[in-house]
Amino acid sequence: MINSLLWLVPLLPLLGFVINGLGRNTFSKSLIGWIGSGVILAAFLLSVDLFFELKNSGQYQVSVELFDWISAGNLHIPLSFLYDPLSSIMLLIITGIGFLIHLYSIGYMHEDAGFGKFFAYLNLFIFFMLILVLGSNYIVMFIGWEGVGLCSYLLIGFWYTKSNYASAAKKAFVMNRIGDLGFLIGVFLIFNTFGSVEFAKVFPQAASMMPGAGVITLITILLFIGACGKSAQLPLFTWLPDAMAGPTPVSALIHAATMVTAGIYMIARSSVLFNLAPTTQMIIAIIGTATALIAAIIALTQTDIKKVLAYSTVSQLGYMFLGLGVGAYTGSFFHVLTHAFFKALLFLGAGSVIHAMHHEQDMRHMGGLKSKLKITFATMMIGTIAIAGIPPFSGFFSKDEILAHAFEYNKVLWAIGLLTAFLTAFYMFRMMFLTFSGKYRGTHHAEEHIHESPKVMTYPLIVLAILAAVGGLINIPHVFGGNEWLAHWLIGAGIAPKELELSHTEEFALMGASVLAALVALGYAYTKYVKNAHVPVPDEGKRSVLAKISYNKFYLDEIYNAIITKPLDAFSKFFYRIIDKKVIDGLVNGFGWSATEGSKGLRLLQSGNVGFYIFMMVFGIVALLLYTYLSIA
Repeated sequence: MINSLLWLVPLLPLLGFVINGLGRNTFSKSLIGWIGSGVILAAFLLSVDLFFELKNSGQYQVSVELFDWISAGNLHIPLSFLYDPLSSIMLLIITGIGFLIHLYSIGYMHEDAGFGKFFAYLNLFIFFMLILVLGSNYIVMFIGWEGVGLCSYLLIGFWYTKSNYASAAKKAFVMNRIGDLGFLIGVFLIFNTFGSVEFAKVFPQAASMMPGAGVITLITILLFIGACGKSAQLPLFTWLPDAMAGPTPVSALIHAATMVTAGIYMIARSSVLFNLAPTTQMIIAIIGTATALIAAIIALTQTDIKKVLAYSTVSQLGYMFLGLGVGAYTGSFFHVLTHAFFKALLFLGAGSVIHAMHHEQDMRHMGGLKSKLKITFATMMIGTIAIAGIPPFSGFFSKDEILAHAFEYNKVLWAIGLLTAFLTAFYMFRMMFLTFSGKYRGTHHAEEHIHESPKVMTYPLIVLAILAAVGGLINIPHVFGGNEWLAHWLIGAGIAPKELELSHTEEFALMGASVLAALVALGYAYTKYVKNAHVPVPDEGKRSVLAKISYNKFYLDEIYNAIITKPLDAFSKFFYRIIDKKVIDGLVNGFGWSATEGSKGLRLLQSGNVGFYIFMMVFGIVALLLYTYLSIA
């Protein structure tokens, strides 16, 4: 059954892309919306059926080869899919969350002139994301990897008439290419080392190698560079906050639930390789922790509601990489799952607020929306509690699993992770209180038109809120009497669970510290933004030095501009003015000038005088005879 149906899962979104792409100027918006959403719903229902088929079959992995794609010498790459416990969960996330976001987009984008094109792009993105997670080898994965990068560029710059939006799309595209180059070189090295890029051939060979082998360390570092670009880690994360220029459903789909988790998926898929590279794992843990902390600090002072969520995404991705680095692959993937629920919910909730506020995104001009946007407020509060790690909501279980493993690995990394958890709770409740509490701070005219979003937008919020609330039940730890279902399920994908060696007392103490940090942050945010009704000052000159550093994102864009962009611009200007214009153009123009000037002289020989032509002919004959005589002599 799996063999005969699996190929339909990516095919359905591709059909949606083709149909809506061709009919974008012909079909009605309602038809386009339901076609775009319907194909994703069908793919989701098929994914559910395939999941239970795999679960009940007793099989761990099913390989489906469509055709022999590339054959050259020793290189044989089939276009084939691998369906196992890891890819089965990813299919449910991509198609399930994807359907809710498509449904939401019907209402959010209804007035947009590019409605049909938008749904075509969304369908194409889902297609490439499915190819990425289904590929049975690194090349098929890379095709999906590049495809989602292309769709990200198209969707971030969807409103391309605004130059800053187009610039954000270009920035995302270029920074992703930096990471992608590392990934591609890593794939070349894998083929050179193992003679194949198929997971089924690479991983068994790698398992027999010694831990710490230089070639494995180099391969994993290169793969991690690719993950840094796609999953927005230091130093390649600055593209993701700028990507908020795209429509809010794009932020929810690409930059919260799916594309940015591609790097985590790739490393989890390659866990056999990374387990053999302890140096790489340490680097991943350090960079993930640093990214989580820096992004959380930046989020503290942002006033754009989407920018807060963007830096929150970067910070949560850092948590996931911390989990990967300390060997907690299950915990990291568990956080991918719960993050998809609560972050998609928060982004769509922010979109509902922006929709009600007529595209206003500055929280300083909001306030008092709780009574006007009751469903949006209630669902976003659930998402906020979940991301803050307050039990029994989903984020508590996944975040604490990562922190527990980090505590075993390195106490300093755990302490930074705990501090980040405190900051996360603070900036998220800050966002909620500035948006929904107190008095309305916008114009009276705008206040009169504030209204709750239509049902096609609020229903996805309600579903995601339920998932954000109960999603943690999928992997309840033993300390609470659970059986850690997700951990056992992922064993079938070759991801061995890392058992905690902590006592139950230690586990409860770590959980208590995390929850206490979140509750203290909640209390502090409530006191500052509700009791004292504090509103961030618009004048940057009145901010403290630390607040300026945070608000200006540690000046990372300015630093990159100074040490990378400007030198490259100067270098390119030198090549243009000297090498291109003077050397290359001079050489080419010199040939042209020589031909022109030479022809001016040679044309004088064509005088039309017959006697001169006879003289030249005789002269030529004599010259040939003389040359022949001298050659013989």
